[in-house]
Amino acid sequence: MDKLIEIMDAKRKEIEPYVRSVTDQEFAVFAARNKTAGFRDALNKTSYLTVIAEVKRASPSVGTIKSDVNAVQQARLYAQAGAECLSVLTETKYFSGQLQDLVDVVNDQAKSAHPLPCIRKDFMVHPFQVLEAAQAGARCILIIVRGLTDEEIKPIHAAAQLSGMDTLFEVHDEFELERALKHNPNMIGVNNRNLSTFQIDLSFAEKVIPQMPSSILKVAESGIKTAEDAARMRQAGANALLVGESLMRAENPAALLKAFRG
Repeated sequence: MDKLIEIMDAKRKEIEPYVRSVTDQEFAVFAARNKTAGFRDALNKTSYLTVIAEVKRASPSVGTIKSDVNAVQQARLYAQAGAECLSVLTETKYFSGQLQDLVDVVNDQAKSAHPLPCIRKDFMVHPFQVLEAAQAGARCILIIVRGLTDEEIKPIHAAAQLSGMDTLFEVHDEFELERALKHNPNMIGVNNRNLSTFQIDLSFAEKVIPQMPSSILKVAESGIKTAEDAARMRQAGANALLVGESLMRAENPAALLKAFRG
């Protein structure tokens, strides 16, 4: 079975017992808080590659990465290493994350003089999940284009906009890019991992990123392990990297981040 379809179906079943309709007013409560510089703003530097550093305990493709990691402590390591943004996986069944990780990381970052904005990394299928993200303090959500119809994307994206949050549209190929562009995004990530097979090929970003309009902030995701990988993504036109596994496994995240920017 296609792994992404399996995960999306599981997510729909997971949220079914508690999901509900959400009013525009409920989302709008968070708009004032989110008027300050946000997730995309933090990544929008021209002189170097910026980094979204991900807290990720496990994944279907590699299994356990670091099962006992404390999300807050890992996020602090990333902040100290110089990451611009944080990604916190909140999916439980396949990635061993939880929404409380995001709450804890956001609350801890709020104590810092320079708190890093966070994206809720999960499989969004309903606007209610956007409300959860906003309540947890996220400044961005993820929309995986391949996992949703255009009619499903619209209310999720609208909910993020009403909440004042950014949206990272994730695509894998030219067809998905074409679909994403219909929703007027200002930030798109190209996942080098095929979410059907979980195979990685950096050439996907090299093919798709150059086709994006100049106004879009371009993020390269997955499979970035070395300075050479990062240089390939920069050459392709990426503005930012989203890195999970290699940073989670790194003994010295700061050195790896520096190498990515090298």
